Amino acid sequence: MAAHEIAPRLRAGGRVGRAAVRAASAHAQGPPFIQRAIAPYELFDGEVVSLVESKADQILAEVGLEIRGDEEALSLFRAAGANVAGSTVRFQPGQVRALCATAPREFTQHARNPSRSVQIGGNNLVLAPTYGSPFVRDLPGGRRYGTIVDFQNFVKLSNATPWLHHSGGTVCEPTDVPVNKRHLDMVYAHLRCGDKGFMGSVTAPERAADGVEMARIVFGSDFVDSNCVILGNVNVNSPLVWDATMTGALKTYARANQGVVVTPFILGGAMGPVTTAGAVAQAHAETMVGVALTQLVRPGAPAVYGNFLSSMALRSGSPTFGMPEPALGSLLVGQLARRVGLPLRCSGAFTSAKVPDGQAMAESTVSMMSALLCGANFILHSAGWLEGGLTMGYEKFMMDLDLCGAAHTYLKGISLEDDQFALDAFAEVGPGQHFFGSQHTLRHYETAFYEPALSDSNSFEQWRDAGETTSEQRASVLVRDALANYELPPIDDAVDEALLDFVSRRKQEMTDQWY
Repeated sequence: MAAHEIAPRLRAGGRVGRAAVRAASAHAQGPPFIQRAIAPYELFDGEVVSLVESKADQILAEVGLEIRGDEEALSLFRAAGANVAGSTVRFQPGQVRALCATAPREFTQHARNPSRSVQIGGNNLVLAPTYGSPFVRDLPGGRRYGTIVDFQNFVKLSNATPWLHHSGGTVCEPTDVPVNKRHLDMVYAHLRCGDKGFMGSVTAPERAADGVEMARIVFGSDFVDSNCVILGNVNVNSPLVWDATMTGALKTYARANQGVVVTPFILGGAMGPVTTAGAVAQAHAETMVGVALTQLVRPGAPAVYGNFLSSMALRSGSPTFGMPEPALGSLLVGQLARRVGLPLRCSGAFTSAKVPDGQAMAESTVSMMSALLCGANFILHSAGWLEGGLTMGYEKFMMDLDLCGAAHTYLKGISLEDDQFALDAFAEVGPGQHFFGSQHTLRHYETAFYEPALSDSNSFEQWRDAGETTSEQRASVLVRDALANYELPPIDDAVDEALLDFVSRRKQEMTDQWY
């Protein structure tokens, strides 16, 4: 059963009840993206950033980077002046950065609903849900393999909240659909169950191409050729390897003028050094080579500088998330991305916790705050991440939404308009009195403070009488209500029929593959 069908019916009166109603509202409208009023934090001066850049250049010049199984990519780099020996590519200092110069600093990803198109780059921030989890978890059913119904549920939850701006990509793996066909159902779910921007498949070049073709059905071929409507998240096989699957998907998106998010996956001590400076230098080298390839395929194609730094417990070899060292590394990565003039993708609510408990939210807050402060333009994994990314949690998703909502307020900064100084309130209240009933307070009553949907600030007695519910239990109610009240966004019948026909034809052309 779906999570909302079996969630326990908890009491939800008063403030919590009102929060549930707000959270359950279908297609809750918020800003299409955040326009940052707080400048990113500059951890280092320009000389230090130049030093890190020079170390990345040294890695590319002396060690090089392998491109495996993609002769076209090797030929493109050879023609651009790189030193290609077998599958190893080396670059002179500054060469890769020069190849990236044609990538736009800022671009629009158009959504099916034009009011939900997002601007990626500049002072803008787009929040997207977690990506890639094979398992899902909810309070009633526990941990289990994800299904296409779970996938559709998370698209709906992402579309309903005002705090996320993007539908994401593989929000969970629909393991009940064959591996070679599930990308079709996932892209269709993004396009039919939601109307925000989305990410397509990158697990094979032909699957990336299917996603682009489905986007052409919805937006029109000419529009897609001139505008970004779909993103692909391609990962480097760190350390220092690009394989043909990823470069193939990258080239497919770039040729179609669609956005490529180029992201190393560095686990300190395994796929990269344990030292933060070394990991950042490696990440910079790997990312820049991927972005350069997009520009060799199609100059001007949109590309995003991706960042995924994590650490590990060196005594056990287990990955750790939400730790301070990668958080600091993200601040430095942000400075590098701004220096080369590329939009920055960071990862958000990271945790190693298995359930949405205190560990989960403490680690997620550390990770998310570093992404906000480093100047990220696109934060993937903003909601739902559990167990090092292995699990997408329904209740964790709702708990993370409260943090995303807080980010909206945080990044607005402080308004200094005359009314904000409340001089009329001081005149009305005078010394020693309270402001609760003043006209100034009444004017700002509904907008003065951010109100999380899940937090309980009532008295102990009120909390006790309402059932002594935990955040996880309250989140379970919100999940149930949001899905029960969800209405699919409208779509043209002819477009929907064409999408379904494309999915059906492509599935008939392939035999099922389950691994």
